Amino acid sequence: MKKALVVLTNTPAYGATNHPTGLWLGEATEFVSEMAKANIPVDYVSPKGGFVPLDPRSMKYVTAPIMSVYKQPDFIKRALTSTLQPSQVDPNDYQAIYYAGGHGVMWDFPNNVELQAIAAKIYQAGGYITAVCHGVAGLLNIRDTQGNYLIAGKKITGFTTAEEILAGKKSSVPFLNKTEVEKRGGNFVKKRAYKEFVVQDGQFITGQNPFSAQAVAKKLIQAIGS
Repeated sequence: MKKALVVLTNTPAYGATNHPTGLWLGEATEFVSEMAKANIPVDYVSPKGGFVPLDPRSMKYVTAPIMSVYKQPDFIKRALTSTLQPSQVDPNDYQAIYYAGGHGVMWDFPNNVELQAIAAKIYQAGGYITAVCHGVAGLLNIRDTQGNYLIAGKKITGFTTAEEILAGKKSSVPFLNKTEVEKRGGNFVKKRAYKEFVVQDGQFITGQNPFSAQAVAKKLIQAIGS
């Protein structure tokens, strides 16, 4: 069985500030946990490779299942300290790519052409492009062989403007997900703030917020098995 590729951020702070951010831990661990239950192996990649910082705010929402993955030596090594560089990834090894969130991704996901190329090849081979919360930033600039945005005409969700306001981060982020998705012809859909919500449109599966990571994984497993 082909693997799933989990994409994580290397960004430790909000832009040029000293205000810390990074990976929202549960968005990685909950997805990985579901993949393990389905016997789907995972690899971890980040824009630069190597170390992945954690958003300290995400640690306030840690549950026992999140901790069980977080404490695993394999996760500590491959997801948090020694992620692959994009150049080390062969897209042919994967049936899906999953972009985990955390505000940090807004700085290093959108313009990484290597990750875009990997995702496009997985998609072209019939695989799935998935994301949760701010991970949608990684989908924005993926293009097909004709140069068109892959998300054009697709139903896509991600962290909403209302959720940014409630989180107190609207003035700290470089863009709003809904605005950027719609600029590229995507159909941004949403439900109530901070409620689990996942949408699938063909080979795209996206979740709205941190509480949707597990549901994204389950939807992907279902899609792969169908």
